[in-house]
Amino acid sequence: MSRSTRPLLIVVGGTDPVYRGYCVEQAAAAYPIAVIDAKPPSWQQHLVVDHEVADTHDLEAVVAAGLALAARHPIAGVVTWDEYTLVPTAELAARLGVPGNTTAAMTACRDKATSRRLFAEHNVPSATSTRVDTLDQATNAALRTGFPVVLKPSSHAASIGVVRVDTPEGLPTAWEFAAAGAGGQGPEGSGVLVEEYLSGPEISVECVTQHGVTTALAVTRKEVAFAPYFEEVGHTVDAGDPLLPEVAAVAIQAVQALGVTDGVQHVEMRLTPSGPRIIEVNSRIGGDLIGKLVRLATGIDLPRIAADVACGQLPDLKPTAHTTAAIKIVYPPASGVLSARSLAVVPGSEHPWLHQVTWLREVGERVVLPPAGDLDTSRIGFLIVTADSPDTTRGRLVTLTDGLTLSVTP
Repeated sequence: MSRSTRPLLIVVGGTDPVYRGYCVEQAAAAYPIAVIDAKPPSWQQHLVVDHEVADTHDLEAVVAAGLALAARHPIAGVVTWDEYTLVPTAELAARLGVPGNTTAAMTACRDKATSRRLFAEHNVPSATSTRVDTLDQATNAALRTGFPVVLKPSSHAASIGVVRVDTPEGLPTAWEFAAAGAGGQGPEGSGVLVEEYLSGPEISVECVTQHGVTTALAVTRKEVAFAPYFEEVGHTVDAGDPLLPEVAAVAIQAVQALGVTDGVQHVEMRLTPSGPRIIEVNSRIGGDLIGKLVRLATGIDLPRIAADVACGQLPDLKPTAHTTAAIKIVYPPASGVLSARSLAVVPGSEHPWLHQVTWLREVGERVVLPPAGDLDTSRIGFLIVTADSPDTTRGRLVTLTDGLTLSVTP
């Protein structure tokens, strides 16, 4: 353990090197950091001043770990980019007297049933939603709502257990899938929601809030596949996206309805025929390296902004770039054993627009398509590219995927 003369930023969970490594690195570039996580620092050890090991989903364990760090160092703030640690992080910030959200606001974000109720009370355009505990209740709610409907666990993330149902006959199978997903939920919400299906393209609005004032910074356009499931397989951020002024007000309204006062928010919505309607508010940086796309496209540094807000500092929201960035997530053609995996183009001076190629599965490993496969078993890797326009970005991704060799042995 080294001792810092500056107050530390405590990072709770969210230290997965693949999807959150850049967040840790960018926060550590601005503040000395301490980490509370389920295991001691490994890849990030050179970035960390001190650490505590704790179950990051357990509120009292996180608080105890944070108080232990505070006994050794002055603390400037507490931050997380892990959906499942939002409530413990809020409680720790309150106990330490540093900036943060209330546990009630974070519970409202985590529990989608509470979110829908607050959206309705504050006239935020959203979806009709009913919380249920049994297949009979789900059937009655679906018949009242009208098909198609969406079944989803009340307090999960990453589309776990989320499925569209088009007919009453499809409900029993969908109920099994959603209820199985709901079984692994945290304490912030229980049961399954039966919701009106929102048709139209899916986007997210990346926002920052400080002292209750929310600013919409960027729009992410999403590619969703594997219907009737909602697997996110790609994201594009364009610095000049004309949607931003159109959707900003709805995103801000949703954040405020939930009582969120501080931090970075990833606000998901669908562009329906009746206008933008909210799916959910995630009170943390979006997954799938969306924060990295925002930085490549606009120059805006979401992890640094999250760290600044957590420490009570005024963040820099000025764009310093004006381009387009996209990520394509690579899935296998079928479930089985990965027998070949290669890309014709490699990052380097010849292809400066190809920013990252990351492989998540090695040849010889088993891969499983959704819905049976999860994020660990279904994704083979991802590609990140930039270009001057969304069209050119799409063209580059097509070129890359055309030059991709993937083989799976059943």
